[in-house]
Formats: sequence, C-alpha cells, structure tokens
Amino acid sequence: MRMLVHFVFAALYLLVAFFGIGPVLMADGSQVERLWTLIVVLAVFVVLISAHTWLTRRTSRQRPN
Repeated sequence: MRMLVHFVFAALYLLVAFFGIGPVLMADGSQVERLWTLIVVLAVFVVLISAHTWLTRRTSRQRPN
C-alpha cells in the first residue's frame, strides 16, 4: 500500500512540475502573470506534500508489527 501511495504521489509531483513550472519559466505573459502562476504552483506543491505526509503516516500506523 505504501509503495502505491509513493508511486501515485511521485507521478503527481512530476505532472505538477512539468505542467506548472514550464509556464512559469517560458510564458510570454507579463511578470505579474508569471508570479501568480508561480504562487499557484507552489500552493499545489504544498498541498501535495501535506497530503503525501498525512497518507504516509496514516498507512505506517496501520501496519502490523
């Protein structure tokens, strides 16, 4: 179960990095638009990291010793 959680979140991290950081670096919009995109991407990363930590701790408590 833990491996599945790690695999899913690794895929999510890669997708957010690919589709999120690309527009920040290569967008032809204004600096304000790039800044807002960066803020949203960082917020998505914070949510993903929090969810990943929560699920990892939850699945480790359910393991029998």
